[in-house]
Amino acid sequence: MGFDASVISGVNKFVQIEFGMSDAQLGISVGSLTFVAAVAMLISGPISDRFGRRVLLKVCAVVFTISAIGSALAPEFYSFLLFRMLGGIGVGASLILAPMYIAEIAPPKIRGTMVSFNQLNIVVGISLALITNYIILSLGDSDATWVESLGIAEHNWRWMLGLEAIPAVIYFFGLYAVPKSPRWLLMKERHDEALRVMKLFRAEEDAIADAKAVKAALEEDKDRQSAPLSALFTRPMRLVLSIGLVVGILQQITGINSVFFYAPMIFEQTGGGTDAAYLQSIVVGVVNLIFTVLAMIFIDRLGRKILLTVGVAGVAFFLFLIALGFHGATYELREENLSSLPEKIEVSKLSPLVGQTFDDDVQYKHAIQEALGPEQAKEYESQLITAAIDMNSTMVLVGILGFIASFAISLGPVMWVLFSELFPLSVKAIAISFVGFMNSMVSAGVQSVFPWELSNLGSAMTFGIYSAFALIGLVFIIRKVPETKGKSLEELEKLLVKE
Repeated sequence: MGFDASVISGVNKFVQIEFGMSDAQLGISVGSLTFVAAVAMLISGPISDRFGRRVLLKVCAVVFTISAIGSALAPEFYSFLLFRMLGGIGVGASLILAPMYIAEIAPPKIRGTMVSFNQLNIVVGISLALITNYIILSLGDSDATWVESLGIAEHNWRWMLGLEAIPAVIYFFGLYAVPKSPRWLLMKERHDEALRVMKLFRAEEDAIADAKAVKAALEEDKDRQSAPLSALFTRPMRLVLSIGLVVGILQQITGINSVFFYAPMIFEQTGGGTDAAYLQSIVVGVVNLIFTVLAMIFIDRLGRKILLTVGVAGVAFFLFLIALGFHGATYELREENLSSLPEKIEVSKLSPLVGQTFDDDVQYKHAIQEALGPEQAKEYESQLITAAIDMNSTMVLVGILGFIASFAISLGPVMWVLFSELFPLSVKAIAISFVGFMNSMVSAGVQSVFPWELSNLGSAMTFGIYSAFALIGLVFIIRKVPETKGKSLEELEKLLVKE
């Protein structure tokens, strides 16, 4: 799932030029996957209650494979969009079902760590996508015969997308080693089979006790087992639903997927050039991986709330640092820098801009679009920014890496742990689907408008808005989010859901 979602970051620039996309179309092509994922989240929980978590995860693997091959071979924008949207089914369903399954199979003492493995694997996928994107881009500069025969330079973005089929196939066959959810088996009254699965992961006495506790909770909630969506909006559910919605929205409205899905584009705004931008994107993936591992280590030691509090405070600070770095940037084309531009750019058209100083990226981009035309200005935007920019790029790089680290140790894994713990078993599937749907819709909206924001609001304003949302979320977390560490799902239900 992580590979599928983030591989687009390396594709954006090339596919926009090849298909002649506007900023709006680029945003739609990136965000469309998440819009579909939002719908998949909404329905995958209830469907998994009927057919089982494992069956639907196998369907996800097949969908990932078809999406990878189809989008890589797409001849034009609309077929590309269609196959990216298809991949959204796998993304949405797996985001809901994987943490749900892990929470249902893991003993309470290590549940937080185990659910975090879901986020860890997503992060590994993100990192692999960023690394393979850079490798393919670098191979395009090679004179090797096999590189030329495979068309890697000419079709680099198609190779970036097509490689996703490899982890998708591995995922499909790996699922045959996964047992069925014991809680789902108990819901279907397959008690002996559920107990056998539980004994695989805990002592026999603990397995028997946990099975009895789940059966008691199911019996108590028997009348509400097939809970409708309206059950979430009852008075007893008010607190847990509010926490779920705020944390779910906060995770995306602070712009994490804008960074993951547009990382090279963001780094190009600092003037480092395309190759440096892709290399810095790999650093983003590595930092994300390291701090996700740290979150797994500390989530059951320090607790969920302290990680959220410290992490979201860091998110707010580092996003402000990014905004501050871009706010201090100026843009001035000098005569001596024109020679460094690609030969295809008609330098004479830029002469009226030489010596002018632009105080922000929006003004500068509009000026070069008027001088060169929108198509050429977009194609060579990275080189044109590099030739003119004067900014503290280190501040922006530190801000981005600090933002990723703060997110990865808090909102990234902790949100899904909370989702798996907050909601009573009787409404868990529909609740996680609904809150996940809202999370995904916000994510899709943020991704879709990001190219437009960069072109019209500028980098400083965009990241400043993200920082403001993080501050609001931090206040809510401090005041409302409880600590769930070490408590059984049944204990949490008694604590949080009150008549």
